[in-house]
Amino acid sequence: MQKKISSSFRDPSGFLFLKNKILYRQINFFYKQHYDYFINSGLFKLLVEKKLLISHQENTLEKRFSDEAYKIIQPELIRFISYPYEWCFSQLKDAALATLKIQKYALEHGMVLKDASAYNIQFVKGKPALIDTLSFEIYKEGEPWIAYRQFCQHFLAPLALMSYCDLRLAQLLRIYIDGIPLDLASSLLPFSSFLNPSIYAHIRLHARAQNRTATNANRSFFLSKKGLFALIDNLEHSVLSLKWKLKATEWGNYYNQTNYSIEAIADKKEAIRTFLKNINPKKVWDIGGNTGLFSRIASTWGAETVCFDVDPAAIEKNYLEAKASQEENFLPLVLDLTNPSPAMGWANRERSSLQERGPADMIFALALVHHLVITFNIPFSDIAEFLSNIGKSLIVEFVPKEDSQLQRMLASSIKSFPGYTKENFENAFKKYFLIEKEKQIKDSKRIIYLMRKQ
Repeated sequence: MQKKISSSFRDPSGFLFLKNKILYRQINFFYKQHYDYFINSGLFKLLVEKKLLISHQENTLEKRFSDEAYKIIQPELIRFISYPYEWCFSQLKDAALATLKIQKYALEHGMVLKDASAYNIQFVKGKPALIDTLSFEIYKEGEPWIAYRQFCQHFLAPLALMSYCDLRLAQLLRIYIDGIPLDLASSLLPFSSFLNPSIYAHIRLHARAQNRTATNANRSFFLSKKGLFALIDNLEHSVLSLKWKLKATEWGNYYNQTNYSIEAIADKKEAIRTFLKNINPKKVWDIGGNTGLFSRIASTWGAETVCFDVDPAAIEKNYLEAKASQEENFLPLVLDLTNPSPAMGWANRERSSLQERGPADMIFALALVHHLVITFNIPFSDIAEFLSNIGKSLIVEFVPKEDSQLQRMLASSIKSFPGYTKENFENAFKKYFLIEKEKQIKDSKRIIYLMRKQ
């Protein structure tokens, strides 16, 4: 049985499809000249060696999806597909720099990136890499970079808005699937941002040119190869010039303010290790994982771990630590659990929802449930049902009303939450999970549970 991947339909050069649950990419005859050049020039081998492109193996044409097939390749599998609106500032910045580096190598080999979509970049073993083998075409002397506008909309504009305005403006990428329109970015950026000549040129002036057609804007003038290298260098300088000063936030500074003692944290860590041994999960999602203190227990254990948190500052810290430590099976991502990433794009099929990217073998929901109940008025039953939809097993923490942190939360709420009890919590979760183990954390009133989906 074979099925075309719903997000892979825009490029006439080829597409992804599943056959007997194995992922393949069909390369059409339309792309034959470019693919052969890509392989024979040595560019493919170089980019794979540099870990800037995922590898692939050529397969037999017997696996073809349709008669247009010139080649069938089997690409390296990506552990978890993430999207630009789920990345922190430094992740988007590193993805932009990787794209420009790939473009430079391509030019040196007589090719050029025809696409500069942020969605073509994924974090593979902790590093940004291109996943679209068909993004290259043979360079033609004098032609400007056809993907220039796309790069500015997918990378430069959101980075500038995050740097000069507010990190949360990255969420505009959820609305504009082909990148933030440059005229919108230009109108939102403060005047001070245009004192940066590169930002002024690549966003403000570029936005003014967008009333022309894309063809005229990209192909109406001669640009030498040397000039194209200069453009890429300038874009690289522009991206490098954008900074975001890490600021203290409620969640980014969470572990410095928690009422957990050193003994309690150590006991909680040991409980998590014990529960991991019971399940031995291959894939773990830590929902509300903050800066990854407990997530890293799973990744060190060997599980492919994704750490989600609503706070971009916490994820920024998390990513920078993972990058410095060269953690290969750990991916921090920005996610608001009360409004998780939806299915998006054409027919709501181009980008998968969080749930569609699951289920994980195990979900961590540590110090999470009480926030969802007290702050957002989400019932225990709804939380339990959602967690059962995204995970096969669960490590979840219950924080009783006697807990000092919860007491502060209740004091600032106009509701008393009489139904917030250990009994109601357990009954709600028993509808979807079997409670295998529970343990009260030392020097704490909090309880941690191991549950397995029924």
